[in-house]
Order: sequence, then C-alpha cells, then structure tokens
Amino acid sequence: MTPELAEGDLVQLVDNKGRRYQGVLTPGKEFHFHSGIIGHDELIGVQEGSQVRSSRNQAFLVLRPTLSEFILKMPRGAQVIYPKDLGPILMLADIGPGMAVLESGVGSGALSMAMLRCGARITGYEIREDFANRAQANVERFLGHDAMSRYAVELRDCYEGIDRPGPEEFFDRVVLDLPEPWQVVPHAAEALRPGGIICAYTPSIMQVTRMREALGEHGFFAAETVEVLNRSWYVEGAAVRPDHRMVAHTGFLTHARRGASTLGE
Repeated sequence: MTPELAEGDLVQLVDNKGRRYQGVLTPGKEFHFHSGIIGHDELIGVQEGSQVRSSRNQAFLVLRPTLSEFILKMPRGAQVIYPKDLGPILMLADIGPGMAVLESGVGSGALSMAMLRCGARITGYEIREDFANRAQANVERFLGHDAMSRYAVELRDCYEGIDRPGPEEFFDRVVLDLPEPWQVVPHAAEALRPGGIICAYTPSIMQVTRMREALGEHGFFAAETVEVLNRSWYVEGAAVRPDHRMVAHTGFLTHARRGASTLGE
C-alpha cells in the first residue's frame, strides 16, 4: 500500500476535536461538514497523514482508517463485538492463515473482518439475510474484493447443525456470537477436528454457565472464561491519571479444545 491516497481508497478525515468522518474516494464527490466542503479530487494523490483544509479553512487530518476505527463507524444492524474483545478472541481462538473457521452470528461483520485479516477461511452462518448482506458489504468495503474469496456466508441456523467443509475435512475453529451457544456445542463436537478450538462471546454470566456445562458434557477440555476490561489514561503534562470513564463489561469470552474421544477415536 502506497502512502499516496488513490481513487477507491477508504479514507478518514479527523477534525481538531477528534471527530472522524469516513468515505470512499470517488472522483467528483465531496465531503460536506458544518465547517465547509472538501472535494474527493483534492485528496486523491495526497499523502496519508497530510493536513487538508475545507472550503471554510477548517483543518482536517486525512488517513486510511484502522480496522478498529472502521468497525466503530461502519454501517451496522446487529450490535458489533468491540475492538477490545476482537483482539483477545483472535488469540484465544488462535486464528491463523489458512484455517477453516465456522463463524455463526456474523452480525455486521466485525469479527469476520478481524479473522479474515489473519488469513483465515470463513464459513458464516447467519439467520437474517439483511445482516448477512451487510456483513459481506462491510467486509468487501474494508478488506477489498480479494478477501471475499475466503468468505462465504450462508443463511442457516447453527442450532440445527454444522456441515463440515468436506467429506474428509473438519473445521479448525468454531467461533460463536449467539444467544444460546451451548446449543451449538454438540454440532461443534462433530465438525471440529481433534484439538480444534471453540470460542463463544456471551454478554451474560448465565450464558457462560450453560456453555461451560455443555462443553464438559461433549468432551471438550481446557475450558476457560475471561473478561476484558479497557481503561485509558489521561496524560497531559504533569497531569497523569486514569480517565474518569472506561469500557468495562461488554461480554465474556469462553474457549475450549475438542478432544479426540468426541468422535470415538
């Protein structure tokens, strides 16, 4: 990726109050703000990180958004998994290049994007067509058309079963963002390879309890549940202290590994 912005790039404009505005650079189009207008043509060919000014002389910093920034601004229907949990999920589920991942509850595609950027191949199950369409549009907008070759979303209910990738193939990972993930555990026990990982995001501790019980009943081992808290700090000269507000509870992350005995080996 070059430092110069080009037609078709997703860009983010940041004003002096830290407000962020995003769009895809398209010749002839314009960004409209209370503080003036910036034409897309003015940004094409400009180096990322440059300062530009609107028609009313308001300064903006122009950048390509990070994945975290895009997720917080992208079109959504379902509530997304926030960046503070996406990173830990990638580590707890050990998502890597070429892995076959079953994701259920794709929502607006935030988790899909994080896993695709790690090089995974994702089969998504989603019961709502509008969510499936939005997730695919968001993925293509941020990661580009090439990523879609590793992303297949099916209109299916994961509670009713999981089809393996092939007759002799298994999924490497199952990642869930569903109200009742314990209903998927018996299917995951048949669709995951031995040693494969299941990971579930659940807002309620009662959901965690049901999930942990199901994991124990279906031969999964090394189960663990964690919660991630995110506290930023105020640093301004000699004034150094924790911020008054923090992102505390969003959800619990439960992960476990599939034992070979679940398929009778």
